[in-house]
Amino acid sequence: MFVVSGSLETSGVTTTLINLGALASKATVLNLTFVTAGLSNLISNVPAVMLLRSVAATMPDARLGWITIAAASTLAGNLTLLGSVANLIVAESAERWRIKLSFWEYTRSGLIITLVTLLIAVGWLTLITILP
Repeated sequence: MFVVSGSLETSGVTTTLINLGALASKATVLNLTFVTAGLSNLISNVPAVMLLRSVAATMPDARLGWITIAAASTLAGNLTLLGSVANLIVAESAERWRIKLSFWEYTRSGLIITLVTLLIAVGWLTLITILP
């Protein structure tokens, strides 16, 4: 995915498909969180961060953009069994103990955990932008 996302960015395909400047000007903690979480589960979290780095860098508050992307891409790894290598390691270890953890069984719990933690992160990030 690094090669693909890097190639798309270098060739200008990303810029053609997504107006990153307009996206950055309209980015809020909430919508950037959910875009990052969605991309993190589609293409993995590190390539998602690579694609969104120019959005964070050009936001009015770049620091807030980077913190939002960091939190969302990390927490999004809890959504599915494939969301993080750590999830796969745990599932594989459980299998050695004859405990079968299916993709959908994990996702049922992961969905709740991910939504709750993302909402807490959005709340906290919104709060720190309001406070001096």
